Amino acid sequence: MFEGPGEGESGVGLGADPAATGSAAGAAGIRACLSVLTGLPRPSTEAEAVDRIRSLEELKSACAAAQARTTAALHGLRTEAEAEQGIPARDRGRGLAAEVALARRESPNTGSRDLGLARALCEEMPHTLAALTRGVISEWKATIMCRETAWLPVEARHQVDELMADRLEDLGAKKLAGVARAHAQRLDQASAVEQMNRSERERRVSVRPAPGGMAYLTALLPMAHAVGCLGSLKTSAATTIGTGERSGRTQDQIMADLLVERITGQAKAEDVPVEIHLVMTDRSLWGATEVNTARHPSGEDPNDPASGSVTPAWLVGHGPLPAEVARRVITDSEAEVFIRRLYTEPTSGQLVAMDSARRTFSGALRRMILVRDDTCRTPYCDAPVKHVDHVTPFRDGGATSAANASGLCARCNYTKENPAWSHTADGDRLAVTTPTGHRYTVRTPPLVAGAPPGPGAGPPAVASGNRPLQSERGPTGLGCLPTEGLTAPRPGLPPEVRPDRAWRPQPDPVLGHVSFWPANSVLEQAVIQLLMATAVARRAGAD
Repeated sequence: MFEGPGEGESGVGLGADPAATGSAAGAAGIRACLSVLTGLPRPSTEAEAVDRIRSLEELKSACAAAQARTTAALHGLRTEAEAEQGIPARDRGRGLAAEVALARRESPNTGSRDLGLARALCEEMPHTLAALTRGVISEWKATIMCRETAWLPVEARHQVDELMADRLEDLGAKKLAGVARAHAQRLDQASAVEQMNRSERERRVSVRPAPGGMAYLTALLPMAHAVGCLGSLKTSAATTIGTGERSGRTQDQIMADLLVERITGQAKAEDVPVEIHLVMTDRSLWGATEVNTARHPSGEDPNDPASGSVTPAWLVGHGPLPAEVARRVITDSEAEVFIRRLYTEPTSGQLVAMDSARRTFSGALRRMILVRDDTCRTPYCDAPVKHVDHVTPFRDGGATSAANASGLCARCNYTKENPAWSHTADGDRLAVTTPTGHRYTVRTPPLVAGAPPGPGAGPPAVASGNRPLQSERGPTGLGCLPTEGLTAPRPGLPPEVRPDRAWRPQPDPVLGHVSFWPANSVLEQAVIQLLMATAVARRAGAD
């Protein structure tokens, strides 16, 4: 949810100063254009449809140019105000990229790129900005021009912008990048060599989700190295096909399997014993393939979405996997699998909270926040969590608790420490307020997205001590409840289980979620292996 300064969810606040009112009126005029576009009638002919597509594309480009000019103006206003406050030049504009990102509903990294693009277009590349304003090039083409000249001195950048002015509209994106790069390298060969050396120092490997439960593993390498790696995989795949060992796989599939096997050292790609954190409901773990009338006299289908057996699993930091695929990952692999039980509050699906007397988030409490937040908690930021920090700072009396914790990327955590930024939160939501008074609110999602709602229950139990509600020292590590540190009974907890009693196995008091994590004892591993064998036997019997 977005709120402007002095506003509720929408509208202009009463009593606003004239400058703020004028700004809001301008924003209201832009929003009026949105209503016009929303009400466009259906085109009556194919030619009219094509003409409208072109006009709307030009409008998109003109809007991108206007947004760039506004972003550059925001940067100028902020740095001028901070200069008047005596802030050193090197510290001016800190956190501004994050504000731009929130306004555009984007990640901070994308906001930084957008701020840089706006400044480059408005300060150093007038011909490219003019073409974008006229709608003859897309924002992507403008981005390419800025990207291919980013390392040039300002004067050389002006020259490339002028040389390319007449070709911006005609060239495709790939050709445009090549021609602009050629001009840049010709004008400043020394800077071009230094740029290539700097790029080589930035080589890295990353992963990002892809549709269908897949992911892109990307390596940024020097071109010669990348071409060599691809050539080696192609040669080995061709050898595998030639010797009749393809096992029904295509060349591309063999190359992908070879990549995994060579990186991990495993004989088979699917047997990689790398630890992953896969969270799924207990019903999704065991699944069901048919209605057992003996166990379900009412004829209720365990595979029905409301039963929870088809609720997708969640790979922490990456996204969902279909329940059947997750079960296959667990049971069809030769790699070791470990289980740890987590508990959630049934109405919200969120993890049951924990508190700590420590200043820092560590151990099981930190692990809980990493699972709960999944990725950076800041609105629109999907970066991996690097810091678990207090929402209300510890120095201001903030507790080291789940309700006062946020899992943030390093950039967002540093940004919230800038002047006039504030974060407020509880276990259910986080609100971010920027220096301009704009407020952005995001709700805490349930532990497993897509899980059916549970029965109504009271507030979650709270455990003291920096350790999980599922003790890591129990006799089996599964299906046991802790007896120390509970300050309130769990929702639905049987009355005979109280903190003054000894350890004993108990059925799940609330909807359980299974998290795959290393076991802590030989006994726990034995129980896990028994459970996995039971799951495999059950699937075999169902087939």
